[in-house]
Amino acid sequence: MPLVNLSLSPTMVNRFVAQLRDVTVQHDRQRFRHNMERIGEVMAYEISKTLDYQNIDIKTPLASTTALVPARRVVLATILRAGLPLHQGLLRHFDDADNTFISAYRHHPDDSPHFEIRLEYLSTPRLDDAVLILADPMLATGASILATLKALKKYGTPAAIHLVCAIASQPGVETIQAAHPDVHIWAAAVDPILDGRSYIVPGLGDAGDLSFGIKI
Repeated sequence: MPLVNLSLSPTMVNRFVAQLRDVTVQHDRQRFRHNMERIGEVMAYEISKTLDYQNIDIKTPLASTTALVPARRVVLATILRAGLPLHQGLLRHFDDADNTFISAYRHHPDDSPHFEIRLEYLSTPRLDDAVLILADPMLATGASILATLKALKKYGTPAAIHLVCAIASQPGVETIQAAHPDVHIWAAAVDPILDGRSYIVPGLGDAGDLSFGIKI
């Protein structure tokens, strides 16, 4: 399962994405964040279908029964700040998950089109044998994801890695697949190209700014 593109199916996710992209709707930060959260919730449900499960015993007021629950620990990893709403949606379903937070961003020297990825903060539990779900709303070049996965490597080897995006670019998908063919990529939509500054086209703009306000 190298890539799941939810936009290829007729679901409500397409409406969420349409509102995220629409410049006449984007001024409403609360709605923008809410749509990101809803995409996270749908992704959590879809990913849950792929997990390994085990039976546990449960005692109700009337009898004993069993239930299937995930067999492995889940760790939700989020790239700050843009990934927070997507993370919140995932957390609503994986509500007992451990959490990882990473500050990774593009640095454009002298405002040039060329950039480097700066990773300045990382807080994580051990990742050995966990299901790692990494939330980043925009998969553009894939450079920040590569830097993040490299930084997380020293904290253990997950049993599986899932990358959750609202919008991915086809070049970014191919970059991740080439470097990490074991990573499962989940996207609400996949756009074809990047522009001269490596932004996704048609994309939706800066997800962090649209969620939380313009930064200086």
